[in-house]
Amino acid sequence: MRTLERFTERLITRQREMYAADLPFLEKWRTAMRYLMSEDLAYEKVWLELQALAWNQPDLRERVDRVNAEWRAVLTEAFAEPREQYGIEMPLDALVSLVMTFNVGIMVERLSGVTEGHQELLDWIDAFLEERR
Repeated sequence: MRTLERFTERLITRQREMYAADLPFLEKWRTAMRYLMSEDLAYEKVWLELQALAWNQPDLRERVDRVNAEWRAVLTEAFAEPREQYGIEMPLDALVSLVMTFNVGIMVERLSGVTEGHQELLDWIDAFLEERR
């Protein structure tokens, strides 16, 4: 678990720096999706396996919850302004949960060898953001 926590710290630093960059949100989104779609899935596999172990181990669940909260904080900060900019009419917490669930879904499917529809979904989201820019 500690290895995952250390690796998470590096990834969160990367994500915070990316979202803090002086670039349009659409470029930041595209970069985040490239990370999601191109990484080797080792982190994602360990992350999902630890989540499954935490279902029955309360001490592990607390640590998994902390990692999840760190990711949630990154996205909450990153999506606050763009949510308004793009006129997304859902509460910020709901939008962050949607994006986190979306990412987990893609990770689980990719780990299972399923990629059908992923690029089409990303293309649709990209077009949605592009036309509201």
